[in-house]
Amino acid sequence: MTLTASELWVMATAAACAGACALCGCFLVLRRMSMLGDAISHAVLPGLAGAFLLTGTRDPLVMLLGAGAVGLLTTVLTAAIQRFGKVHEDAAMGVVFSSMFALGVLLISRAADKVDLDPSCVLYGMIETVSIDRVGLLGVELPRAFVVLGVAFGVNVVLVTVFFKELRLVCFDSALATSMGFAAGAVHYGLMALVAGTSVAAFEAVGSILVVAMLVGPGATAFLLTQRLGRMLWIAVAVGVACAAVGTVAAVWLDTSYAGAISVALGGAFALALVFSPREGLVVQQVRRLRLALKVRREDILGTLVRMAESGEREREHAGRLAVLNRGLGRVAAWQLVRRGLVAGGALTGAGEAEGRRVLAAHRLWETFLATEVGLPVDHVHDPSERFEHFVSGEMERELRVLHAAGVDPQGRPIPGGGGGGVG
Repeated sequence: MTLTASELWVMATAAACAGACALCGCFLVLRRMSMLGDAISHAVLPGLAGAFLLTGTRDPLVMLLGAGAVGLLTTVLTAAIQRFGKVHEDAAMGVVFSSMFALGVLLISRAADKVDLDPSCVLYGMIETVSIDRVGLLGVELPRAFVVLGVAFGVNVVLVTVFFKELRLVCFDSALATSMGFAAGAVHYGLMALVAGTSVAAFEAVGSILVVAMLVGPGATAFLLTQRLGRMLWIAVAVGVACAAVGTVAAVWLDTSYAGAISVALGGAFALALVFSPREGLVVQQVRRLRLALKVRREDILGTLVRMAESGEREREHAGRLAVLNRGLGRVAAWQLVRRGLVAGGALTGAGEAEGRRVLAAHRLWETFLATEVGLPVDHVHDPSERFEHFVSGEMERELRVLHAAGVDPQGRPIPGGGGGGVG
């Protein structure tokens, strides 16, 4: 599918918007203030309408000043309501931004007969018409929205680069930043001003829906993919730009809203990161849980086999437990034990016995600790020890042995000696 020149300008404008919003959004996500970005992007509406009604002009500087002032006012009011009203931050933000947005809709409706502003433009923007309104720049005719958002992106890059150290410190530990002489409050309100300015720059082109999606989506997606702030910023910008391109193509192909398609693309990118992130993805978490479950089952099988060998006969209780352990996931665990050379022919090998004795030692050390140090009745220490025995490091085992040098558990059974705990 070939895009027209107008559609390519839409894509370029959306990409510039995504890059500008992504840089601000990363810091909002890190500070757990994503809803405040939502609040500011909605609250700039009365600033835009008020600036027009007071001055009668749509001069970009006037609109920027009006929206920026109201954006900062939103931050101040949210903090004041939270502090003096003794309510949670999310409730304070909900009160402020819904009230501000409603006021903005009323002001826009009042001004609708005087200027080409209307509530639908507020929600969806006019990104499909960006190529119509052009300005001259260095002798080249460019869409005004693209120029404005390109400048906003450039300004955000410069400011984030210059104040990267301050922003990073305030994001992760504002108290430490203050103790080191940084004006954490000034950095906070500076960031809010940057969010407000970016929202204003993007508002006319993409509307409030896409501004919120671009402020939160790329940053939240990047947060799932990396733990380094610098890398997170670049990933967020790349995700935003890629989703702008994908959303534009999808909107043209499906003949639907550009803002809606790009927002859906951003949501899809987050969903993919949520599922497949190599650090926090649902797939990785399930694999970790499966590995842990197999580790626990392997150790349970080895511990049971050692108890059976220790008793000198296949006690009914131990044999029944072994049969239960070999069901379902236990079959995989048993196969792994055979494959690793710990079990052969249904019996422990030398290596398997050593590993099993470590598990049994950890179990009996925990039973002794719970009985003597915690004061649990002897008949209550087995079940918790069954869980704790799988999470004993070598250092922890040595400390437990120092506490209980007698070398027997509460039932008088010997605690196998030596080694660290657990089977990998």
